[in-house]
Amino acid sequence: MEDGVLKEGFLVKRSGYLCCGTPLPEHSVVPSAISPQGCAVHPQGHIVHNWKARWFILRQNTLLYYKLQGGRKVTPPKGRILLDGCTITCPCLEYENRPLLIKLKTQTSTEYFLEACSREERDAWAFEITGAIHAGQPGKVQQLHILKNSFKLPPHISLHRIVDKMHDSSSGIRPSPNMEQGSTYKKTFIGSSLVDWLISNSFSANRLEAVTLASMLMEENFLKPVGVRSMGAIRSGDLAEQFLDDSTALYTFAESYKKKISSKEEISLSTVELSGTVVKQGYLAKQGHKRKNWKVRRFVLRKDPAFLHYYDPSKEENRPVGGFSLRGSLVSALEDNGVPTGVKGNVQGNLFKVITKDDTHYYIQASSKAERAEWIEAIKKLT
Repeated sequence: MEDGVLKEGFLVKRSGYLCCGTPLPEHSVVPSAISPQGCAVHPQGHIVHNWKARWFILRQNTLLYYKLQGGRKVTPPKGRILLDGCTITCPCLEYENRPLLIKLKTQTSTEYFLEACSREERDAWAFEITGAIHAGQPGKVQQLHILKNSFKLPPHISLHRIVDKMHDSSSGIRPSPNMEQGSTYKKTFIGSSLVDWLISNSFSANRLEAVTLASMLMEENFLKPVGVRSMGAIRSGDLAEQFLDDSTALYTFAESYKKKISSKEEISLSTVELSGTVVKQGYLAKQGHKRKNWKVRRFVLRKDPAFLHYYDPSKEENRPVGGFSLRGSLVSALEDNGVPTGVKGNVQGNLFKVITKDDTHYYIQASSKAERAEWIEAIKKLT
């Protein structure tokens, strides 16, 4: 990592362009009016938002982002976000289909929405950005490292009020079908989503408080754990550990506690592929098979069964655009001195290759040597 760089890697950024007009620079602020429907419109057209993967570099006072071309970041930066006077919102739940957002609002009221590949990566970025924002205030930086060890529900807020808010049709928790180990559970939500929701609605100040509060909701029989992961946690004697801040732990409202077990004969092949336990996920750059161009994809590694799927982070739907079984596959690092055979473009480095059982070759770039080593090690365990 370069001197003065606090953190770097891929994030997905929201940008906009004018429909029936000229594209907007990613950092532009466009004068707008409010339509009768409450939507922002431009006098010469309306703004269409899209999502693009960018390479971000966090420095002490600035967050820079770069376009990626041919597997390398393009200099100079595509844009920069001045952090002095910024406010940060994390978790940001303004987009229902994008639960891993960070929102930055500058002194000039420009808003930036940045999406990470996982809750852990989102929180790591939020931690570093918050530290950079308050770099000149040592007291606030120190507070970032201290979690409260106790949590008491404010007297003006009752558990009943929280549950009523959770049921709200517009701003509450929306249960949906989720799968764990081959079983489909209707009307459930994942643990980390509820933790995000409690913080964003100001019922908790941090994740530790939110976990404790969710455990209280379970103790009072407002919520029930569903599936192996969450059921196992309630055997813990520590209240703060009974609820899991986890993307694989499932919960439901007590009154809707029903599960439907699907037999393997009824599960489609794609559902079987996606039913495995998530081992690792992150943004990686992948070379296409036909055009040989490089695009950033969100990779998800699963076991039981062992599959590696990749998703287009610019799309709203959470469906893989590709993937393959790891059984019988080979994975290896590629040398960084020169461009290996089969690789096109002026690549950035940190390359590795996966060869599937049917001899399909996948060329992938990680953001660092350490990350490449982690992916290779994780994949090898499942081949």
